[in-house]
Amino acid sequence: MNDKTEGRLVAIGECMVELSVAGEGLYRRGFAGDTFNTAWHLKRHLPAGWQVAYLTALGTDTVSDEMLAFFEASGVATDTIRRIPAAMPGLYMIHLKNGERTFSYWRDTSAAKQLAGDAAHLETALADGDALYFSGITLAILPDEDRARLIAHLGRAKEAGRMVAFDPNIRPRLWPDMDAARRAIEAAAKVSTHCLPSFDDEKGAFGDETPAATARHYRDLGVSEIVVKDGAKPAFSLSADGEETIPSVTSVEVVDTTGAGDSFNAAYLAARLSGASPADATRAGHRLAARVVGGHGALVE
Repeated sequence: MNDKTEGRLVAIGECMVELSVAGEGLYRRGFAGDTFNTAWHLKRHLPAGWQVAYLTALGTDTVSDEMLAFFEASGVATDTIRRIPAAMPGLYMIHLKNGERTFSYWRDTSAAKQLAGDAAHLETALADGDALYFSGITLAILPDEDRARLIAHLGRAKEAGRMVAFDPNIRPRLWPDMDAARRAIEAAAKVSTHCLPSFDDEKGAFGDETPAATARHYRDLGVSEIVVKDGAKPAFSLSADGEETIPSVTSVEVVDTTGAGDSFNAAYLAARLSGASPADATRAGHRLAARVVGGHGALVE
């Protein structure tokens, strides 16, 4: 991939209100969500000439105003955001045990579910993106018609030669059933140029026996470049450069695994857009993920 010192990347999805433990009976409020976490890190790792925008929908309430201000303070462009009267952001709470996290969610009425509901707005929001990034969670929260509309736009972007990067990020409880999840994930893969799956997700959803099997599954769907993440284990890269297993960073003290995969994706994509090879970009992903799991929350400087 050619080194490009300026451009515009549009990340697509849902940012939520995050509550994390701050003490006995106390919680700290933040803002996070898988594709926003990646956008936040991308802004810090892409060359200064790159603009990172976030495509989502927010309400017109106070919390939405505060989230929008947080985006702007983070350097993430907000011109692609829809404002939906009477809607609000979703919320989740992090539960930590031995560095591993589980979540409780309140998102049924999240404004982000309407991010692709206006066809004209969606077309405008995606039109000037040199690179586009989305996830399986982006797909899962959308109504069927809106999901199909988004996938169609991404397909046209791929046909036009733009980067379309996809993290399947399969969360079964967001889908009515696993057949629906698999159909949507495979449809999205077909319109993607880069895919960044996690092996545990793929093993559960598709029965893959190895990371290599996951990579070949996505290659057969038309994705040209795949990196399969596997937690603290080596990642598997499949690209025009061939196949390679790339070790992760060792001797990492894990404090909180929240956002590890999101940060890996950001460092990988930033490196590729800056001209690094797939192997070197994978190493950059490992390095940033190792730093993020050593701190609290998804957004670690």
